[in-house]
Amino acid sequence: MSDTPAEATRLSELSSHQKKSGFAAWLGWFFDGLDLHLYTLVATVFVAELLMTREAHPDVARYGSIIQAAFLLGWALGGAFFGIIGDRLGRSRTLVLTILTYALFTGLSFFAQNWWQLMVFRFLAALGIGGEWAVGASLLSETWPKKWRPWIAAVLQCAVNFGILAAIGAVFLLQQVPGYQPRWVFLIGVLPAFVTLWIRKEVPETAEWSAEKGKREAPSMTGLFGRDIRRTTLIASVLCAISLTGHWCFMFWQQAFIRNHPEVVAASLDKAKVVSTALFCVIAASVVGNFASGWAAQRFGYRRALAAFFGAYFILMAATFICPWSLGVTYALYAAVGFCQGVFGLFTMALPPLFPTMLRTTGAGFSYNIGRVFAAAGTVFFGFFAKPQDFSAVLLYAAVLFLPAAVLACWLPQAPEDLPARPPAS
Repeated sequence: MSDTPAEATRLSELSSHQKKSGFAAWLGWFFDGLDLHLYTLVATVFVAELLMTREAHPDVARYGSIIQAAFLLGWALGGAFFGIIGDRLGRSRTLVLTILTYALFTGLSFFAQNWWQLMVFRFLAALGIGGEWAVGASLLSETWPKKWRPWIAAVLQCAVNFGILAAIGAVFLLQQVPGYQPRWVFLIGVLPAFVTLWIRKEVPETAEWSAEKGKREAPSMTGLFGRDIRRTTLIASVLCAISLTGHWCFMFWQQAFIRNHPEVVAASLDKAKVVSTALFCVIAASVVGNFASGWAAQRFGYRRALAAFFGAYFILMAATFICPWSLGVTYALYAAVGFCQGVFGLFTMALPPLFPTMLRTTGAGFSYNIGRVFAAAGTVFFGFFAKPQDFSAVLLYAAVLFLPAAVLACWLPQAPEDLPARPPAS
């Protein structure tokens, strides 16, 4: 018997378990956003420092992209690894393990003395971040009312956005400290470890997982390719791979593009401030996009919402990099692209219900995070072919990936209970 009252229509009607589960997942995603973007904000200057060369040197872009690729690869593997752990050990306990993992290794990045040490620490931190996504998504999918799912997805995605904004603010404040060094920012990433003490004490396992535990054989990755769900696994995985490659190419290389904007170079503007402003435009707009995509999913269903937002992502990203714009217009276009990023919040609630309970975290984690493997390869590929001082062509090519993503979204299976929600009969 589930403790999820389907008739709940207000926050006051939710059970204590639901509220605690929601808050735990929100905190996990908040610190995801914080930890994953600390490196992005200092990537160019910190990698240049580790290589003992100037920021414009080609090796900085090359090794910086390799480090980011290792991070994305770790994210993918973490989603698969902790997905299996989550189905075997439970959602709550695995959530604790994932947060401890990324907090520990983000903090250890402070001690990196060369580029490959930083790469190793970022890879290991990413294992926890990738795992947390899958576990948190399944936790809420099994505890909160189904009709709330599109809005839950939006709120969770906002947690990532707020985490990124917190990273921007923290880095800005650290930069005001005399003697500031880029490596200091990684110490901020230790903070999530303290949250696990509360989660372990207050957040129980879900009733749905507890009821299924022991009834079936231990979940494994091969179960995702059984006859009944093989098509679902393949379509979801390819869709995530294509879209996440384009998305992460933008998120990583946009900071290199804006740092070398003609107005920034000509006026000798503070590049760190310009990068932070650009990222703020992206993330602030994506908060609005999260709820817009949630509304679209509620009104039209997940598949149509995904297709529409991916199509818009292509158009706006192509418009941003197809020709030169003033710095002010570039900021505005960055915000427009950020709005489209709300689409990724939909995967949070769209993917888990497609898989059986004892394969739910494994399936959602594998399908979504396998895209990180391809995103990692794409980041390195574009890094090797990017021309110093000019990243517009790279970003323009990456935009094209959202066209097949829009088409493939229409083929994504949809769980019956996740069709556009309708008010319950009176």
